[in-house]
Amino acid sequence: MEKKKLRKVQSGLFRIIFSRTGLVLVMILLQIGLFVVSMSRLQQYSQVINGFFRILGIIVLIYIINSEDNPAFKMTWMLCVMAFPAIGSLFYVYVKSKVGTRWVRGRLRNLKLEERPYMQQDRRVLQELKEEGPGKANLAAYLSSQMHFPVYKNTEITYFPLGEDKMQALYRELEKAEHYIFLEYFIVAEGHVWDTVLDILKRKADEGVEVRFMYDGMCAISNFPYYYYKKIRKMGIQCRVSNPIIPFLSTVQNSRDHRKICVIDGKVAFTGGVNLADEYANEITRFGHWKDTAIMLKGDAVQSFTMLFLEMWAVNQMEPADCQNYLTPKHVVPDPPHGYVIPYGDHSYDNENVGEEVYFHILNHSKKYVHIMTPYLILDSEMITALTRAAKSGIEVIIIMPHIPDKWYAFVLAHTYYKELIQAGVSIYEYTPGFVHAKVFVSDDDTATVGTINLDYRSLYLHFECGAYIYDHPVVADIEQDFQETLKKCQKISLTEVENRPVTYKVMGQILRLIAPLM
Repeated sequence: MEKKKLRKVQSGLFRIIFSRTGLVLVMILLQIGLFVVSMSRLQQYSQVINGFFRILGIIVLIYIINSEDNPAFKMTWMLCVMAFPAIGSLFYVYVKSKVGTRWVRGRLRNLKLEERPYMQQDRRVLQELKEEGPGKANLAAYLSSQMHFPVYKNTEITYFPLGEDKMQALYRELEKAEHYIFLEYFIVAEGHVWDTVLDILKRKADEGVEVRFMYDGMCAISNFPYYYYKKIRKMGIQCRVSNPIIPFLSTVQNSRDHRKICVIDGKVAFTGGVNLADEYANEITRFGHWKDTAIMLKGDAVQSFTMLFLEMWAVNQMEPADCQNYLTPKHVVPDPPHGYVIPYGDHSYDNENVGEEVYFHILNHSKKYVHIMTPYLILDSEMITALTRAAKSGIEVIIIMPHIPDKWYAFVLAHTYYKELIQAGVSIYEYTPGFVHAKVFVSDDDTATVGTINLDYRSLYLHFECGAYIYDHPVVADIEQDFQETLKKCQKISLTEVENRPVTYKVMGQILRLIAPLM
């Protein structure tokens, strides 16, 4: 128990240290330190030093204003530079120098080229989609031609409305593995869920199944001992830490591996919001009832998730992805469902915000409704515009948020957006039994996406993410039905309730909103 408490404290501290919020705090401390040093030891040069940093600050501000960055990021950086001209300017230069990221960027580009022969679009499928839904085909064309994420048919999709539903299916499918198991998760924590999965993985490895397991480096601080991967390797399981934490050496640290992917034999794939920890399956209670979702794919579309995993597995290694040996076997799905699915990935090392484009597409092409579940609501001006424009156009836009938050500051910050959205016609509900961790968009009874991407800056612009865009597939009805069932357990937030929140609460939210892109 004491170890768990200590680890929880460590987790909280390290999450602050290795977030951009932590870096802002460091900037403040360094600014104070620089001021003290300049006043005490360099007093005779203080005017020269201050003059230098004023000029540097002006140059940096001019650069920021003329950059092509997201306006929200530009505004926050300008605020940092004006508030802390010395350290703010130096830190901006440090970030923009992309220390440590150039190699990763190049490595991802090369791996993408290696995967491209195995991510070719079937032109017949794309043509069929164009004939059925020209608007939907535009997104498919963008994802397939620009990002090399093909659109597939011949794919069964099962939707899981709760984490425990997903875990039971995962256990069953892992037991069936004959050739290989690939696991990539953001959070893995000791407990019943992980113990069950690990027991299956050990047995499968002993049977000769190739097992690869990868977890984000944050787990090495918060949930596992730092060298936990060595323990896993001794069990016959290949194990790697994605983006391990190395304090302040590289801006790479800011891009966490937020994906949740499981691929089995190239035949089955899982994704969604559910991590490998007990709270996600309601084995323990942390923030009331945990509402999460996931999907399972069987058929042709599994190949894209296989490639996404292999890409991440090889990114920090000087080795090929070895795609040829892990192709999805071509077979006919019994009674293949009608419909299309596009698995997609996203990261910050190219110039494309894939997850955001998928969300924009759904909002901009909906005719009747867009229903959303998200744990966080930290929006830039473009997403606010898309949501409010849809609502003002007569589209029913409903967002389900948690009622019991996992992060108080994210909850306070989310509430700063409520008034503007509600006034525009967006309906906001909070899930009264507890916490919503689902990342779901569903629209017009024919379109949906389920994945790992939150409505916040980190998911949309910084992290490694993934999801599946689904069109005209029977599973869309299941997703909408779950949304309606969840809605029955929610309370609608009124404009009066928003306006009557305490002044201190509102002020705290507005202050946090100033640095939202850095959180």
